[in-house]
Amino acid sequence: MRDQDNTQPLVSTLTVEAALNQAHDRCERIDQRMLLAHAMARPIAWLLAHPEALLSEQENQLYSEHLERRQNGEPIAYLIGEKEFHGLSFEVTPAVLIPRPETELLVDRLLEAFPAGVSGRVVDLGTGSGVIAVTLACRRPLLDIVAVDRDEAALEVAIRNAERMGVRNKIEFRLGRWFSNLKEEQFDAVVSNPPYIAAQDQHLSEGDLRFEPKGALVGGPDGLLDLAAIIDLSPSHLSLGGLLALEHGYDQAGVVRRLMEMAGFVNVQSALDIAGIERVTAGRYRVDRSETPGYARST
Repeated sequence: MRDQDNTQPLVSTLTVEAALNQAHDRCERIDQRMLLAHAMARPIAWLLAHPEALLSEQENQLYSEHLERRQNGEPIAYLIGEKEFHGLSFEVTPAVLIPRPETELLVDRLLEAFPAGVSGRVVDLGTGSGVIAVTLACRRPLLDIVAVDRDEAALEVAIRNAERMGVRNKIEFRLGRWFSNLKEEQFDAVVSNPPYIAAQDQHLSEGDLRFEPKGALVGGPDGLLDLAAIIDLSPSHLSLGGLLALEHGYDQAGVVRRLMEMAGFVNVQSALDIAGIERVTAGRYRVDRSETPGYARST
C-alpha cells in the first residue's frame, strides 16, 4: 500500500476577505492587497473576484510575516521583490534602490535625445537595479548600452532584470565606480541617478529610505560629491555634442547647472518632475546652443 501523499499544502479556514479584514488597521489597504496577492501568487484582480477563496497554511504564514514587516516600515517593493517602472516590472532587493517615478523623467529625456530609429552609445553610471539601462534597451533597441555599478550584488540584480526583459544581449555590464572601468571609451550620452542626499539629512531615518542601501543614497556631506565627480569626468568620455543627463536633489538644480557649465557643457537646462520640482538636469558637451534643440527648461 502506498504511503499517503503529504505534498498537498494544508488549507486554512481563512478566506481572502477575512484575511484582508483582519489586517485593516495594520497597513494601507493597497499594501494589504499587494502582500496577499504576492503570498497567493495571484493578481489583485483575482483576489477581488474571489473573496471566498481559502488561503493555504503556507500562504497565510507568508502573508502574516509580511504584514508584520510592513507594519514595521519595511518597503512593499522589498517584501514582494518587484516594482513597476516605466510600465515594466523590475526585480528589486535590499541591495538596490527602489525605482521611483522621478527617475522615469530621466529616462524620458534620453528617449527624447534618441528617437526611435536612432543609434548611439550610452553609459548608465550607478545602474543599481538597472531600470534606466534596461528600459532604454527595451524602448530603443538600436542603442549600444553600458551599465556600471560598483556593487556586485546590485549588478547581479541589474543583469537578472535585463534577462527578465529579454535584453541581456543589448547591455554590457561593468563592475566599477563611475568611469573607473571604462578607460578612454567614448559615448554619445552619459546618464546617472547617483547618490545625492546629504549625509546628515533627516530623511535618511524616515520611510523607505531607512531600509535602502546608504551607499546608493548618500552623496557626501552636502550630497554633491558624486554629482560633481560625474560632471568633472564626463567630458573625457563624451563625444562632441554628447549629452549628460543627471537626476539630483530637490534643491540642487542650480548648483548642478553651474557645475555643468563650468565643465564645458552648454544648453544646460533642468526639467520638472511630477511634483513640480527641478529633478533632472541635462546639457550638451561644447556644442553651439543655436545648433542644438536641447532641453527646454520647464516653467
